[in-house]
This record gives sequence, C-alpha cells and structure tokens, in this order.
Amino acid sequence: MPPFLNPLSIAAEEECIEKCHKGDRNARHQLIEHNLRLVAHIVKKYNNSSIAGEDLMSAGVIGLCKAIDTYNEKKGNRLVTYASRCIENEILMLLRQERKMTKETSLFEPLGKDKDGNEMNLIDVLEMDGIDPLDNLCHIEQLEQIGIYMQDVLTDYEKELLTLRYGLDGTKAKTQREVGEIFGISRSYVSRMEKKALSKLRKCFI
Repeated sequence: MPPFLNPLSIAAEEECIEKCHKGDRNARHQLIEHNLRLVAHIVKKYNNSSIAGEDLMSAGVIGLCKAIDTYNEKKGNRLVTYASRCIENEILMLLRQERKMTKETSLFEPLGKDKDGNEMNLIDVLEMDGIDPLDNLCHIEQLEQIGIYMQDVLTDYEKELLTLRYGLDGTKAKTQREVGEIFGISRSYVSRMEKKALSKLRKCFI
C-alpha cells in the first residue's frame, strides 16, 4: 500500500469541501485521499478482530465517503471529527454483522472446492447451475419489481454496487475487482456487500 498523504491544511480542506458540495468529483477524491491516514488510525483499534485488515479498511473508507457526502460545516464540527464517528460506525456495523453471521448457518458458508479449485458455498449449491443470483431473481419477478425492492430495502451504496455489478443502468456489467476500484475498496469487501444486498432482495420474494 502506498504511503498515506498528509492531511490538508484547514484552508485547503475548506476549499475542497466547498467544491465537493458543488459536485466537484476531483475535490471529493482529494478529501478521501488526504483522510485515509485517519481511516488507518481508527482501523488499528480493531486489528485484533476476526475480520481481515483490508475488510476493516474498506469499511472505514465507506464510512469516510459517507462522512464527506453528508458533512455540514455549519454544524460547527471539523470534518475530521465528523468523519471519525462515521468511520467507526461503519466498522462497528461490519463487526456486528460478522458476529450475527457466526451465530447462524450462513448461506455463504464455505463447503469446499469445485473441480476447478474455486471455493464453493451453500448458496452456490442452492442456486441454479449457470445462472447468476440476479438472474434467479429476475425469473421470479420482473426487473421492474426488483427495482422497487432495491429502492425499499437497499442502502444507496448497495444499490450503486448492484447497478455496477450487473449493468442495471444499461452499461456493461463490471467485475468485483472493477467495482472495488471504483469504490476504493477491496474485491473481497465488494463480494461481502454484494452477497448481503442480494440476500436482502431474496427475502422480498419469500
């Protein structure tokens, strides 16, 4: 991992925040890059958990992005103060989800390897051969109905992730690695988020 950039000066940060509020994606990217050191610092507190460091970092980056997107300087707090809470909240959500999954039989519990050496899990066995999870859902209801459920039960990040993964906006579907590069998170964390989002959608059809 390349060395983290130093935090922006107060003046430079305020300028980036103002531009970000006006939709400047480069300014948003600068705020993210110059606050990754903060994410890493908070992640260190949870390095003894059962979750991989890169997944903790990915969760922290998502928290940072949410903080930047919702930050309101008029409330009196510095971005670093507000972002710290958002980063920690996202990590804690991941930890709670992890603990919950260990208490029940997970659809994604590893069962072994297939003939090509790829890991198989329970959901792979339950799904129809050769059809991806979203296609299974499409066979149950029309795509329009799935769009309604996505608005009802998914977070904005989950909706964007599935849209990118399956090309729901009419563009070419992307791999988990490609989505990870767009979000600035690891491929494994994209996989985790994708499975969680699809699981939410499946429950709508039960």
